[in-house]
Amino acid sequence: MGFREDFLWGGATAANQTEGGYNEGGRGLANVDVIPHGEDRFPVMKGHMKMFDFDEDHFYPAKEAIDHYHRYEEDIALFAEMGFKTYRLSIAWSRIFPKGDEAEPNEEGLKFYENIFKECKKYGIEPLVTITHFDIPMHLVKEYGGWRNRKMIGFYENLCNAIFRRYKGLVKYWLTFNEINVIMHLPFMGAGLYFEEGENEEQVQYQAIHHELIASAVATKIAHEVDPENQVGCMLAAGKFYPYTPNPKDVLAAQQADRENYFFIDVQSRGEYPAYALKKFERKGIDIQMEEGDSELLKQYTVDFISFSYYSSRVVATDPEVDEVGGNIMSSVKNPYLEASEWGWQIDPLGLRITMNEIYDRYQKPLFIVENGLGAVDTPDENGYVADDYRIDYLAQHIQAMKDAVEIDGVDLLGYTTWGPIDIVSASTGEMKKRYGFIYVDRDNEGNGTLKRSKKKSFDWYKKVIATNGEDLSY
Repeated sequence: MGFREDFLWGGATAANQTEGGYNEGGRGLANVDVIPHGEDRFPVMKGHMKMFDFDEDHFYPAKEAIDHYHRYEEDIALFAEMGFKTYRLSIAWSRIFPKGDEAEPNEEGLKFYENIFKECKKYGIEPLVTITHFDIPMHLVKEYGGWRNRKMIGFYENLCNAIFRRYKGLVKYWLTFNEINVIMHLPFMGAGLYFEEGENEEQVQYQAIHHELIASAVATKIAHEVDPENQVGCMLAAGKFYPYTPNPKDVLAAQQADRENYFFIDVQSRGEYPAYALKKFERKGIDIQMEEGDSELLKQYTVDFISFSYYSSRVVATDPEVDEVGGNIMSSVKNPYLEASEWGWQIDPLGLRITMNEIYDRYQKPLFIVENGLGAVDTPDENGYVADDYRIDYLAQHIQAMKDAVEIDGVDLLGYTTWGPIDIVSASTGEMKKRYGFIYVDRDNEGNGTLKRSKKKSFDWYKKVIATNGEDLSY
């Protein structure tokens, strides 16, 4: 037996990387808008360089992105042509609440997503909606300090109330926070955190995480109350950490690196702070401010399923002489047994099976792979066609590994959405040349191009994969 009959095949995007229309339809400015392309991108994303608005010296790719805001009908029709069963997308918070702290939502923003969801339903595509994919209204960053402030829970609750009620019957699969663990690596992008000099960054990050974990539980509570059919998942940037050698020190270091990731999901899935995290806070003098009722909320409203992104595995070494490789937001030692992408991401299909087994063993809840793909430089012909066999090869190997986890290991898997079914702006680098899609978009790193869509070779290949429910991976 292969994948379940109702397996949800599809693709995944994020509002800030696709929509554009940053100042249309009553939308307010968001943290993800003011992250520039170029050498200042990482300092801004890390919360070390203050950029709270646009300036004349930088290019901001999210302003226009790939103009999905005006072209979603064309894009969804192409997804339908491939046979998508689901489309994972995110809501731009500042479309619904432009400032974030208003009492009433923006009708034009609500209507925009309603139209998208109805367009999906027209083709029998199930929307899978990320409530917050790094999006935070800039007003909430400037006035409240982003997720460091407990008031954010109430603002997020208002967002959830508005969208769960408005989209009842249109959306039943929800994710609370995209790659929640990214807050530890890119805190401004992940949680709107900007640090003043000398501040205890780890204290601020873990306090912000607590607020997000409470908000996730509140979202799960509201979702189930509004519609018992709603299914709510958490979302982790996943990828197993391997020890570099069998030296027990390396093995322990790899285990500890895994725990740093699983900490978030331990809370969202099991409903309480794990002992190893509490000990770490004690050792480091991190004091998480909790309010009465927090523990009960976390315990009572755990997620229904675990979703995650998987691009690569990682390696940990305790020997300081061992070189690390670039390319990943989370650092890794080079694995001598693996090839790497053009951006240094180590390609490890078997690592996906290993990661799936570890997560399923840990939580015994259904899994959903909501991001997986290969970022590569594509060279189109004069018609915009790309013979992207390298992408097909990458995806075929990962789907086979995923299939083995289901068939051989018994992992319960709900679905699979490739990252960037259409070329979009890269979250990490802000580039367009780092392409993931089955659909080529004519646009370059500087924002030039017609935005014309054209099918790559992988388009028809993925269409066949979906039509055969993953049985035919040949090309």
